[in-house]
Amino acid sequence: MKAAVLHAPHQPLTIEDVSLTKPKGREVLLRTAYAGLCHSDLHFIEGLYPHPTPCVLGHESAGVVEAVGDGVTYVKPGDHVITCLSVFCGTCSQCVTGHPNLCENTDVKMLPGVSRRMTWKGGELMNQFLNLSSFGEQMLVHENSMVKIDDDIPLDRGALVGCGVMTGVGAVFNAAKVEPGATVAVIGCGGVGLSAVNGAALAGAERIIAIDRVSSKLDLARELGATDTINASNLDPVEAVRELTKGGVHYSFEALGTKDTAEQSFRMLRAGGTATIIGMVPFGIKIELHGYDFLRDRKIQGTSMGGNRFRVDMPRLLSLWRQGRLKLDHLISGKIKLAEINEGFTALKSAAPVRQLIDFGVAT
Repeated sequence: MKAAVLHAPHQPLTIEDVSLTKPKGREVLLRTAYAGLCHSDLHFIEGLYPHPTPCVLGHESAGVVEAVGDGVTYVKPGDHVITCLSVFCGTCSQCVTGHPNLCENTDVKMLPGVSRRMTWKGGELMNQFLNLSSFGEQMLVHENSMVKIDDDIPLDRGALVGCGVMTGVGAVFNAAKVEPGATVAVIGCGGVGLSAVNGAALAGAERIIAIDRVSSKLDLARELGATDTINASNLDPVEAVRELTKGGVHYSFEALGTKDTAEQSFRMLRAGGTATIIGMVPFGIKIELHGYDFLRDRKIQGTSMGGNRFRVDMPRLLSLWRQGRLKLDHLISGKIKLAEINEGFTALKSAAPVRQLIDFGVAT
């Protein structure tokens, strides 16, 4: 199969011939239909997070089952699925206490460099990324890394739910548990941040303030439920939020992954408020906060993939999309071919696109 390979940070991806082993016990071979270009992938390309190379990146995807290994009961060839990096075992202490996104079983959620599913150049190891590697024409994954969806759901919309939408909406529903009538601020209006805006609207937030530096993204945020927008290129977002809300918001969501915006998300809280960091702050970067600010019950927390239980949450999100309440169509900035992946990431660095999808041309 053809796949986009990262050989080292700060280098362009190259399109290579990569081989997959045959599905073993509880493994599933998928034909990739769509894969999203996410800032999380870009972090690894830019060396902000370490990962063994060479590797095939990509983690937000949807596809069609081609073959299954021994013991697979959940899917069969021809099924349409969304993949998720929150692969789970179902038996560890995290899974059985309702936190499958934090599964601790490294036989299933394998650590970087452990998987032996891909090779190239006649047998050399090709590293798998987040147990998925979506930037290839096929994926070989554990059966607990996917959720079945109805055949009539467009796979491009399904791919969006596989990471960005699940993370943003999940942060609102599962991590912060936003109540009706609450005030919310979202910093960063890419795919994840816009999904948090939409999630806050679904949760019944009374005021939703979207913050970004790109006017077109702020316009889109209003379409997805924002009641107010702040262009951070010409305003101090903390002061603007505190002025709009007469003291700060009940909930803030940071969806960019920078030190400054993480600290801003905490500073714009009112007493008793909660800041949720969704973005991937670069490895080794420390967030600095004043201890005094915690005295009035302000909190800051992280979330892994929106605290998802993806086999329950993703079908529910798609049901909301069918009803017209969850907006997915607005998030697709464009579709590209695998060979155009470097140009796609260059565009992503410009901050203009919301979500670009690689279209592998799979007929469904």
